[in-house]
Amino acid sequence: MSVGRLFLGVAPPAAAVAALVAAVDRVRDDPGAPRWSAPADLHVTLAFLGDVPRARLSGLLPALGPAVAGSPPVTLQLTGAGRFGSRRPRVLWAGVGGDVDALTVLADRLAAAARHAGVPVDERPFRPHLTLGRWPGAGTPDAALVDRLAGDHGPAWPVTEVVLWRSPPGRPYERVTGWPSPHQA
Repeated sequence: MSVGRLFLGVAPPAAAVAALVAAVDRVRDDPGAPRWSAPADLHVTLAFLGDVPRARLSGLLPALGPAVAGSPPVTLQLTGAGRFGSRRPRVLWAGVGGDVDALTVLADRLAAAARHAGVPVDERPFRPHLTLGRWPGAGTPDAALVDRLAGDHGPAWPVTEVVLWRSPPGRPYERVTGWPSPHQA
């Protein structure tokens, strides 16, 4: 039996979320805007694990703590916007700058720990971002939203915790557990 779709990530602090909400509020009701993500669901995905069998959790959870503990310190900052989908965009995202190389090391360590515990990890290349919204299959996406959000930058913040979330269909993400960064102040 599966515990559901799981992913590992980091959540921005309240100040960064407030900066994103303020930027989105300027374009929220524009024609062609996406279906916006709930502020509480904003995160940077480090590793998508998919449907994880309950039996794998006993090996997965203890493997992730050392992966976090052995990673370098990471400070992030929101930087502009972009979209995924070249011909027909589906995802509008906020960019992530700062210690992206260190964040990539953390993502790689988490993915390796999950694989070692027998949990497959999505193999797509790591592209750090926060999903601001998704365009449904119908309708015409407003690609100019990227330009209107491109100049937005939020406050820098240290990554203080890596979180394991569950993604129930049609509901907000549920926190399963977390591991503090050994570098937090």
